Amino acid sequence: MIDPRAIIDSEAQIAEGVRIGPFTVIGAGVEIGPECTIGPHVVIKGPTRIGRGNRIYQFASIGDDPQDKKYRGEPTRLEIGDDNTIREYCTLNRGTIQDQGVTRIGSRNWIMAYVHIAHDCVLGDDIVMANNASLAGHVQIEDCAILGGFAMVHQFCKIGAHAFLQFAAGVNRDVPPFVVASGIPARPAGLNT
Repeated sequence: MIDPRAIIDSEAQIAEGVRIGPFTVIGAGVEIGPECTIGPHVVIKGPTRIGRGNRIYQFASIGDDPQDKKYRGEPTRLEIGDDNTIREYCTLNRGTIQDQGVTRIGSRNWIMAYVHIAHDCVLGDDIVMANNASLAGHVQIEDCAILGGFAMVHQFCKIGAHAFLQFAAGVNRDVPPFVVASGIPARPAGLNT
């Protein structure tokens, strides 16, 4: 189940039934729950906790330092729930002490290729983030929201439940639940019925 070419720190905790592909690097302080599949060439740094049944595809960078100039190596973390799909080349960063010190990803989210989830973001459940969607730091996304390809969300913004960001929407303020937003800057374009 674990390819012998993977590099796994002795302090990492890997549950039963986890598959890990070749050339993947798993660092100290990483916990991976049961029945996860980690593809080849993935890098996971800790402290990071990954729940049950997640699928992480090749070349993803999970739990690395936050991209924040104020970060000075403080102990922060990334928490990922259950049954998420994280596709190729995604970057999910740990939190900062300027917030709660944690980036949280809920469960059953579909995170497509090249998505960036910055430090201190909090995502609920059943969210879809299409290719190249990007979140700046401290963004909150409620359950069942959909972010179209290349959608960008400015730091400290909140995306409500069932909101829909159309292709290349540039969000610089909160989007209420059930609102469809489009354009740069994003404006309401209807209701997600």
